[in-house]
Amino acid sequence: MSSDSSDDDMPLARTNGHPSTVSRAEDKAMDSRAKPKPAPVSIRNGPVGDASHTNGNGKRKSRSSINRVSYKDESDSEDGRLAKRQKKVVSDDSDDEVLSKRKGKLPPAANETAMAEDSDDDMPLNAKLASKRKAIEKNAEKDAKAIRASESKAKKPTPKKAIKDDSDSDVPLAGAKGKKRLSNGVNGKGKANGVKQEDSDSDAPIRKKAKTATSTAAAKTKGKAAKSTPAKKAPAKKAKKEESEEKSEDDEEAEYRWWDAPKKEDDSVKWTTLEHNGVLFPPPYEPLPKNVKLSYNGTPVNLHVEAEEVAGFFGSMLNSTHNVENPTFQKNFFADFKEILNRTGGATDRNGKKVDIKEFAKLDFQAIFDYYHAKNEAKKARPAAEKKAEKAERDKVEAPYMYCKWDGRKEKVGNFRVEPPGLFRGRGEHPKTGKVKKRVMPEQITINIGKDAKVPPPPEGHKWKAIQHDNKATWLAMWQENINGSYKYVMLGATSAVKGQSDFKKFEKARELKKHIARIRKDYTADLKAEGMADRQRATAVYLIDKFALRAGNEKDTENEAETVGCCSLKYEHVTLQEPNTVIFDFLGKDSIRFYDEVTVDRQVFKNLRVFKKAPKREGDDIFDRLTTTQLNKHLSSYMPGLTAKVFRTYNASYTMSNLLRDLKVSDATMAEKIKLYNDCNREVAILCNHKRTVGASHEAQMEKLGDRIKGLKYQKWRNKMMLLDIDPKQKKKKGASFFELDPDLDEAWILEHQNFLVEEQRTKIQKKFEKDNEKRQQDGEKPMPDKELKERLQVADDLAKKFKKENKSKKVEAEGRGPTVEKIEANIKKIEERIRTLELQAADRDGNKEVALGTSKINYIDPRLTVVFSKKFGVPIEKFFSKTLREKFNWAIKSVEDDDNWEF
Repeated sequence: MSSDSSDDDMPLARTNGHPSTVSRAEDKAMDSRAKPKPAPVSIRNGPVGDASHTNGNGKRKSRSSINRVSYKDESDSEDGRLAKRQKKVVSDDSDDEVLSKRKGKLPPAANETAMAEDSDDDMPLNAKLASKRKAIEKNAEKDAKAIRASESKAKKPTPKKAIKDDSDSDVPLAGAKGKKRLSNGVNGKGKANGVKQEDSDSDAPIRKKAKTATSTAAAKTKGKAAKSTPAKKAPAKKAKKEESEEKSEDDEEAEYRWWDAPKKEDDSVKWTTLEHNGVLFPPPYEPLPKNVKLSYNGTPVNLHVEAEEVAGFFGSMLNSTHNVENPTFQKNFFADFKEILNRTGGATDRNGKKVDIKEFAKLDFQAIFDYYHAKNEAKKARPAAEKKAEKAERDKVEAPYMYCKWDGRKEKVGNFRVEPPGLFRGRGEHPKTGKVKKRVMPEQITINIGKDAKVPPPPEGHKWKAIQHDNKATWLAMWQENINGSYKYVMLGATSAVKGQSDFKKFEKARELKKHIARIRKDYTADLKAEGMADRQRATAVYLIDKFALRAGNEKDTENEAETVGCCSLKYEHVTLQEPNTVIFDFLGKDSIRFYDEVTVDRQVFKNLRVFKKAPKREGDDIFDRLTTTQLNKHLSSYMPGLTAKVFRTYNASYTMSNLLRDLKVSDATMAEKIKLYNDCNREVAILCNHKRTVGASHEAQMEKLGDRIKGLKYQKWRNKMMLLDIDPKQKKKKGASFFELDPDLDEAWILEHQNFLVEEQRTKIQKKFEKDNEKRQQDGEKPMPDKELKERLQVADDLAKKFKKENKSKKVEAEGRGPTVEKIEANIKKIEERIRTLELQAADRDGNKEVALGTSKINYIDPRLTVVFSKKFGVPIEKFFSKTLREKFNWAIKSVEDDDNWEF
């Protein structure tokens, strides 16, 4: 769709004669007698994949997890899966065949997903979700009114603005300081801000010149926290670290002063001085040994070194059948390989005679695969000392590139390594999978560095493409890759001040939305019945974005510059309507992964979508033909500067989490129970905000392994109980016979299997310890221990096997340990019971999270300060929620609220 600023009622895409208004009579005619289902609720949501290629990784889906994604051009969509519509069989008013009948494993339904709290009432889960969502939205409305009332009191000394403009209460940012807004030189309603941003749909919050009272207060709070935190921790530091600690304090103060400073324009200076050492190139190609050849039709062939390297790319990955058996992968590889062969002189046999390689099927890469496989196995089998030395050498080479000097501060660089050449894999059924990723040369790389800094030297015999000193850019180096023509950037790491500031602004913008959300929802609810088609489409789009976290579509992703499909770019074939109020979205979403979202919507929204799909619209036509992402974001920015569609996802996740945590009461629960309590809240956020994932193929195996650990502890607990009887037979009468009965989860067959496992585990541990001891003796120049020593050590495992055999026969267990007593064994039983309880909580937590992407919510959308507040309130170490990497990434969040007991989102 076009993104030009046309009149609202002018169609932006093919409308096939659609009117620009919707009459009340037409709207009323679509009323249904059927009772609508509870709404808004996402019934089934997530990426679509094949059951045999699912992935449980919450961070990044493996390539094997995405199955059969179509990349066909929309002009060819009649043959593609996305647009394919089967013969109608429904007899109701639904306009489309259900798209879910297409091949692919659908994501889990909402009623298949565990909620945070179990209830004995009979209310269906979908009704609970709808009820809970409405309660949270009611709280949001109250909070917005309270914030605006508080701000109105603060603005009383300058009442002129309120008298002059009746709508001023709806534009709190304009009057936050009681002054005339100067953001675009126009004094008026919120639309003035929209005009200012008409040429961009950027989400960058620093477009706002006027600083809000909320943001200012938050920044000042963070500033105070930054100054007080180091002083608080200083006594615990060692004297030898004082100097580096002072330097760290100075860096933190500068960072927080930046947050406290007036917000800059988008094109403002990002740095004044910048020094770095460029990029680290991959090692040069090492030619294959002369006896290792690619074969064609049974004949080993000689290749130019460049062609040999490309053949090695394919040969080394024969074990990745998902790729090498893919016809598209093979076709693309062979086309590129042939081009390189032609350019480098082709292939010859051992006599130097030309070999014309015409068919991929006649190529044999087995010798190349065997060589690389043996090389990798030998590398794994090296002594620990050799591996350690290699790592030390690698660290030494990488050290100069790991950090840069940014305005005099030492900042960590994120991705300083240039990606090595290889074969492109892509995600889903990417049309370019298998193509050769060429080696990136220095002549392709542009370096961005300070004017007075020393330019890093390129590799000998080469030169950089360009040297520039752009202090408005945050990248250090840049080049264009050959597969998709996209640009690759070397940026600062996630723990850097620049990235931290970006995260801070993102969440502060979501916090600011709190005071505008009630009016936005009120306005779009009213506009759902607007006569103007453009207004009705815009209101419907905002509803879907707010309620179901749909992406706006065609908005630039600042992380990778990829275009995303969403609301504004939905086509006729992407939406299926089922009476009375169910809507199915089925389309290629972010990263070109097929995404399925089955939802219930308010009846008016359903009617609107029916109007938007009304004939003569057909496949390929836009659902929202009078709306673009730019126009949508311009409209949203009239409520709040910098507000775009993507802010709703962050706001809804953070505000929902804030509400759930606010209702929790501090109790004397165990650490495991508190962690599960947090994860339950996180899970509920993920469900309400549609952060779902396909169940990982490894999930069942993981659960089985965890179940075996629990059963193993139950067996250990039973053995300890039997030891009580060995010490004091009277315990049976004292505690009752039922106390000593075997747990129902354990049977004789499992016990025998578990005993064998314990014996083998003991043998493996002894074997590894023996090998490690011998390795150390060799390093120290001592003679290795003989095999006789190992045999003696293994006797322990043999004795354990005999003990189990005796116990199975006598049904008695002899007491173990030094001086066993009833008290000691009872204490052991209690400890084992605590461990069982902890593992059972972990199992319930893991099983409840199998369809929910907790990482997506926690890392990207929930304000990390909420997690810090929970950690403080319940006395749970932050390490239980944030890994080391995340603690470094969210260092600003941890420090900003550690001294603020009353912080709220």
